[in-house]
Amino acid sequence: MIADRLAEVRSRIAAAARSAGRAPSSIQLIAVSKTFPVDLVREAYAAGQRDFGENRVQEALQKIESAAGLEIRWHLLGHLQTNKARKAGAAFATIQSVDSIELLQKLDLAAVEAGATPELLIQVDVAGEATKFGVPPAGVPPLFEAATRLQAARVVGLMTLPPVPQTPEDARRWFRQLRDLRDGWRESGIPPPMLRELSMGMSGDFEVAIQEGATIVRVGTAIFGSRDAKPWVRNL
Repeated sequence: MIADRLAEVRSRIAAAARSAGRAPSSIQLIAVSKTFPVDLVREAYAAGQRDFGENRVQEALQKIESAAGLEIRWHLLGHLQTNKARKAGAAFATIQSVDSIELLQKLDLAAVEAGATPELLIQVDVAGEATKFGVPPAGVPPLFEAATRLQAARVVGLMTLPPVPQTPEDARRWFRQLRDLRDGWRESGIPPPMLRELSMGMSGDFEVAIQEGATIVRVGTAIFGSRDAKPWVRNL
């Protein structure tokens, strides 16, 4: 079942990429395994999936330990409190929710101590939603400047979690805004390696995100099935 769903998602990713004149291989699929048991992670792994995303550090650490024999790249997608930076900096290949200079620095220190080299994405709040984490666009350049002094961790791009769309097309403006911000920062002289990735798009709108330049899409329910989520929690 999961193998079939993965194949379908990969087929849709490939079609969306080709329709935008892009190579399907330029899109990285993160299977969002939050709240799902490690057995389903193993099933997806057996179907060829290698990148998995979690929202909570503690839940993720338990899965990481349980799946220690598998060559998985774990991504932290949810908000990270600075007091958990030490554990996160050592455990995850990628942390996609950096939203302050303090967090950036603590993750780098944790990476140095652990001998790790995590990749970091700056979470940009493109819509200015009071209920969402992330850095407003005007606050992002100081994080780039701070990133030039990192010793082990590396900033490699941007992530956004836009307002919940009624239709996939409703999300397009926010994806386009993040891409335009990326392009503007690149033109202003931000080193291209810091702007390599655009993480945007989830189960309901990843095709639109790919059309607008996403290099990473985060897909959970289309792979693992529905969650028993509260109605106000957005399904990844």
